[in-house]
Amino acid sequence: MVAITRTFFSGLIALALLISTPSMAEQYQQFGDYQVHYNAVNTSFLTPEVAAASGITRSRATGFLNVSVLKVQPDGSLKAVNVPVDGSIKALSGQDIPLPFRTLRDGDSIYRLATFGIQDGEAMRFTLNVGLERDEPPVSVNFMQRLYVDP
Repeated sequence: MVAITRTFFSGLIALALLISTPSMAEQYQQFGDYQVHYNAVNTSFLTPEVAAASGITRSRATGFLNVSVLKVQPDGSLKAVNVPVDGSIKALSGQDIPLPFRTLRDGDSIYRLATFGIQDGEAMRFTLNVGLERDEPPVSVNFMQRLYVDP
């Protein structure tokens, strides 16, 4: 299972590097000592092996959202933290579509993953609620992205 998990996350890293433009390479928001990183892509970008290892069904019309939260340590390094994440997508129709997140771990890394249906070229507004501190209200991460149905 470790080899499969490492394959999955190596695939995610390679995927992020291949499809990121310089302006999109750092998709994260900073909240004090916390960084909330996010990346949404079409599942057809995943290799069949990576998709199978992670339990994701590849489809031309399915998107994939990966969220991870890192905390800046006193020495300046970053450490993954296990915090609650939920969220939704608002389509142009105005309908809120909940994101069914699940958690995957790879060593010290923690990832929240969700899949969702896409309409070709439709602007999707993502809202994530991230509980950074136990006794504080969650922070909100909002971004808009267009995903396209793979031909």
